[in-house]
Amino acid sequence: MPLSEQDRREITDLISLHGHLMDAGELDRMTELFTPDITYDVSDFGYGSLHGIEAIRAAALTAGDANPVAHHVTNIIITESDNQILVQSKGIGIQADGTAGSVVYHDTVTHQPEGWRITYRKVTPRKAPLGR
Repeated sequence: MPLSEQDRREITDLISLHGHLMDAGELDRMTELFTPDITYDVSDFGYGSLHGIEAIRAAALTAGDANPVAHHVTNIIITESDNQILVQSKGIGIQADGTAGSVVYHDTVTHQPEGWRITYRKVTPRKAPLGR
């Protein structure tokens, strides 16, 4: 069944909520974002794939001051493919020293009893123009 406009709004809000919770350090609220068995692939940053909410929380705490002070998400595209809901979005991270970086988030989301949640996320850094 195609996604409703309400589903699309809720998925967009889910993707946007990530930055707000991370920037506020509200790591105890990650169950509002992810399924318990989330795979969070940050291998392009040298951290491998994190499995489960506690692994993501521990990695954020370990990174400490190296975490961005601001996560900004934009360009959210929601597609339905092979009975999966895929979301691609762009992210801009601002560091405490004012430097910025760009990433692409590749997410798979599912509807759970408590609402939409991310079951898989791959974070890919953008370092070269024109897809190079």
